[in-house]
Amino acid sequence: MSKISAPDLTRQPPRSPRVRLGGYALLPRILDKCRATLTRKNGDYNYNCPLDQYFLKFAGLNPIALKKQVARGSGDGEILRWIEKNQKHPRSGQEIEAWSNYMNQRVPASIDQRERMNSYQKASNSQREDISTWFDVLDLDDFSSFGGPA
Repeated sequence: MSKISAPDLTRQPPRSPRVRLGGYALLPRILDKCRATLTRKNGDYNYNCPLDQYFLKFAGLNPIALKKQVARGSGDGEILRWIEKNQKHPRSGQEIEAWSNYMNQRVPASIDQRERMNSYQKASNSQREDISTWFDVLDLDDFSSFGGPA
């Protein structure tokens, strides 16, 4: 295995799901979690979680193949080029933008999901009234989990 430059997710959160690479929301966060998993510094973060699978399905990528590519020690740009070459569902810039915007604005789609999101928010800061999307609650949880004022 090559030398992997990985964030220590026991000390800091992965990048926000809002950060984009190649226009894709979530992708930098997924790469952070994958690298941290490979170096056993993922803490409470899991690579190929249900949220990661939204991206993997949209792009048509096998999570094991992506993990193998990341294990080579490739940087974000190299990984993006690999994704563009190997994805089963090549996407136009407009499709990527529309998907990323949708993901950025995604809200709970059922009562069960709303209750789950509310429990995550309550654990971080139940007083916040500006938390309405999944990305909002992830950012809040990441920030407050590492000592930031929620």
